[in-house]
Amino acid sequence: MGTMDFKTDPSAVTINLLLIVRPEEAASKEKGQREGQTEGGRGAGSAGDGNGNSRSQPPRGTELNGRRGPADPCEQAPPITSGPDKGTQVTVEIHHEDTSPQLIKRLSLGKGSQRLRGHDNKGFQRTEAPRPPGAKDLHAYPWDKSSLKSMPVDLQQFEKLDAYALKVNVKNSVEELVKALLKQARTDLEKVRAIWMWICHHIEYDVVGYHNKSQLSSKPRDVLQMGKSICEGYAELFEHMCSLAGIQCKKLSGHAKGHGYKTGQTFTGDSDHAWNAVYLEGRWHLLDSTWGSGSVDDSFTKFTYRYNEFYFLTHPALFINNHFPDNSNWQLLKPTLTLKEFENNMLHNSNFYTLGLLATHPETPIIHTVKGKASVSVDCRSSMLFMFKLKGTDEHGLMTLKKHGMKLDVYPQKTGSHKLEIFAKPSKAEASDDVYKCVVEYVVECESVDKAMRFPKELHQPVGPSWFSERQGFLQPSHREPVLHTNDGRCSLTFTLGKDISVLTSLHTDGSSLAEDMGRRHVLQIHRGNQIELKVHLPHAGSFVLKIYSKKKSDPGNYDYIFNYLIRCLNTEVKWPAFPRSYSKWLQDYEILEPLSGLLPANRNVPFKLKMHGVAKVLVQAENIHPLTQNRDCWEGTCNTSGCREVFVMVHENANHSFYSHVLKYEVETQ
Repeated sequence: MGTMDFKTDPSAVTINLLLIVRPEEAASKEKGQREGQTEGGRGAGSAGDGNGNSRSQPPRGTELNGRRGPADPCEQAPPITSGPDKGTQVTVEIHHEDTSPQLIKRLSLGKGSQRLRGHDNKGFQRTEAPRPPGAKDLHAYPWDKSSLKSMPVDLQQFEKLDAYALKVNVKNSVEELVKALLKQARTDLEKVRAIWMWICHHIEYDVVGYHNKSQLSSKPRDVLQMGKSICEGYAELFEHMCSLAGIQCKKLSGHAKGHGYKTGQTFTGDSDHAWNAVYLEGRWHLLDSTWGSGSVDDSFTKFTYRYNEFYFLTHPALFINNHFPDNSNWQLLKPTLTLKEFENNMLHNSNFYTLGLLATHPETPIIHTVKGKASVSVDCRSSMLFMFKLKGTDEHGLMTLKKHGMKLDVYPQKTGSHKLEIFAKPSKAEASDDVYKCVVEYVVECESVDKAMRFPKELHQPVGPSWFSERQGFLQPSHREPVLHTNDGRCSLTFTLGKDISVLTSLHTDGSSLAEDMGRRHVLQIHRGNQIELKVHLPHAGSFVLKIYSKKKSDPGNYDYIFNYLIRCLNTEVKWPAFPRSYSKWLQDYEILEPLSGLLPANRNVPFKLKMHGVAKVLVQAENIHPLTQNRDCWEGTCNTSGCREVFVMVHENANHSFYSHVLKYEVETQ
């Protein structure tokens, strides 16, 4: 039996207990009875949190307010030596710095380590104050590219708990909210997860309060009732809810590369952001429920709920990308970073890592051009699609896709500072919400401009063949680089084609020198089995874009754009005419051996040699008709171009019919 007296000192409690000390034999007889009481949480050696969950106990030598103090009173008292029928009066006085005596409901003297355990009047265990990080909490820096989390987390196992937490609708008190959330949480990790999910989906960022902080309260009960706050309120609510759930949690403050951050900026003055550390499975872990909940628009006037899993138990080597705590110990890193290193490091946002990207080169946010050029590359785990914007446009660069990333060369056309943004999306992005997301930003400082590296407006990014063009059936390209240089204005590319593919090509350049129809006639397709050769004859010197489209032969629909090359020629003497015009009866596997030029000289005998099959006769119609003779799989002969402006090649498909079909058309030079 025992009594409890309150001292005149409001922060002190006196408890008078009558201890009955029994011999070992008597104690062992009642062992089963005591354990039966303990199982339901009623016995002295165990306690529950009101939801059937056991609670962690503070270590020895820790005061109820969490500070390290002298050993437990029961360890300091002299040994108790009483007979079986005698009692011993014990007075325990507990001084609490920040808790009134009414919050101490019960003290139980347990067996074994004889720890003191405290409960508040809501039935929650009061957790010990967080211990500082130690060696076992630290993670290696830089990131080892293994996991995005600081501990193993199976998100699929959280699906039911997440769904439950989202539906909990308790706003009258934080205590009642925590009790409701913990009904479906068994482990400490599940408790933290339920609290995290609820806050991220029920507390919105207070954009109005951000601009008028004097009217803002970050107290947990106020944040809950208002349903909105700024980072300070998110972090305090999270800390308080974890404390009620018996989880060690600490609010951290520091600098963050969040809204309004400018690449390369320095951080001075007071901290500008708050987040949390939580103690799970013997280690400290980091999370940011503010950033987990959503985002604000550029004008900082509207908040949008947009859940972000990345900021739940983020790996510290990734968290340091945009969170720099005031106390460097809470980086949880070995070695720790200096503020200068934090300022100079690349900002990789959550999209960067959740999309499976691994690294960028260079690793500094500000890059300087060398002879007007700056180069960037991104590494990733699997094939990704990329795009970029240099001062809002993709005109002044060459981007190529690699199997595990991309490479980009930019050529700013003005000196000064240029914002370079790189975007990415999964290669199998077919859903409507799979849009390009910004993953990294640079500032390009341009000292001199390379005017020669101006690209045609028709050039599409990325440039050149890649895993994407291979996936569309263009295999084994003869030219893997994005740019083709030609001195005589001619070039040839070959591919192995996948099955059932029909190809369309066109040539483009700036200005009006090349109409769309003529652009197609400056590229000649030659098919040999599953091989395709593309012959290109440029009409003049300059920069050209060779665009390649395809569709399934069996598909009656339109051609889809696949990829393009940049072709450059500096020789001003170049002036190639277009290839002859072909008609629908000119089959894909027919081939022109000569003449390749679509413009024939006047008053000349011009030799013809055409590779064609499945036809009965071939005629060349000029001023007169000139039949070609078959020699194996070729039709050969000559045609005189005197007195005509056009020359047609016609075929007689069936010897029994008199109908001829036009397959090719040439033009004759004017005299």
